[in-house]
Amino acid sequence: MIELEKTYLANELPDGLKDCKFKEIIDIYIPKSSEHPKLRLRKNGAKYELTKKEPVNDGDASEQREQTIILTQTEFNALNQQIEGKRVRKLRYYYKYDGIIAEFDIFQDLLKGLVVVDFEFKTIEEKNNFKMPKFCLTDITQEVFVAGGMVCGKSYEDIKNNLEEFNYKKLFIN
Repeated sequence: MIELEKTYLANELPDGLKDCKFKEIIDIYIPKSSEHPKLRLRKNGAKYELTKKEPVNDGDASEQREQTIILTQTEFNALNQQIEGKRVRKLRYYYKYDGIIAEFDIFQDLLKGLVVVDFEFKTIEEKNNFKMPKFCLTDITQEVFVAGGMVCGKSYEDIKNNLEEFNYKKLFIN
């Protein structure tokens, strides 16, 4: 499956976001020794999966080949206990915007204050014609420092300088 997606740093949290449906996501990227692991073990609310994501074209993170294996909770727990990986935890809020769902990832723990917004598209044309909403600061789809496999296992302080280049200010949901 090819995933078409754009990712933005959030500029603000829109009114009503905290009333939207959300779930906790825990990602474990493997192998731990890799600078940018492509394999991810995920607890996605009450769903569990093992996913491998790789760019379709080198240098374009907006089109990813995604392969996913659905796991049971028992399988997830067994792998989670056996695997040493880089971990990250976030709350994902689903916000309706202009006929599409904006996925607000509000990072927790050591990355608290970081909020990114993902939009997934059905066609390349839809992705290419998409206009950035006002609640977004800048398009970071091609920025490696904030990719899931790169940001996992890091703290806000680790990426602070990268974020300051975009004049990003920490955001928190109340």
